[in-house]
Amino acid sequence: MMNDSANIFWVFSIFTILLFVCGFYCLMVTRNFIRALIGLEILTKAVTLLIIVAGYVSNRMALAQSMAITLIVVEVVVIAVAAGIIFGIFKKTGALNVAKLRNLKG
Repeated sequence: MMNDSANIFWVFSIFTILLFVCGFYCLMVTRNFIRALIGLEILTKAVTLLIIVAGYVSNRMALAQSMAITLIVVEVVVIAVAAGIIFGIFKKTGALNVAKLRNLKG
């Protein structure tokens, strides 16, 4: 049983690291607010997956599930607020580019 848990942990950990790198790259490279929001979403999904896998390996699934649900609720609130801010920026500037935001005054 311990060997199966270790194998599952390493497979999902590698996938989680790749997902995390993908989300972080998306946040760092893009100049579009929507793409940055998608990158943030990918990043938090990687963290959620890692929490669930760690709970499975440590035999604390109840704790891992409660932490994952809490993270998902916080993530939804953050994404909703960020989407509202992005919508306001689009309404004000007419574009979703970061360079347009730098030109705003007052």
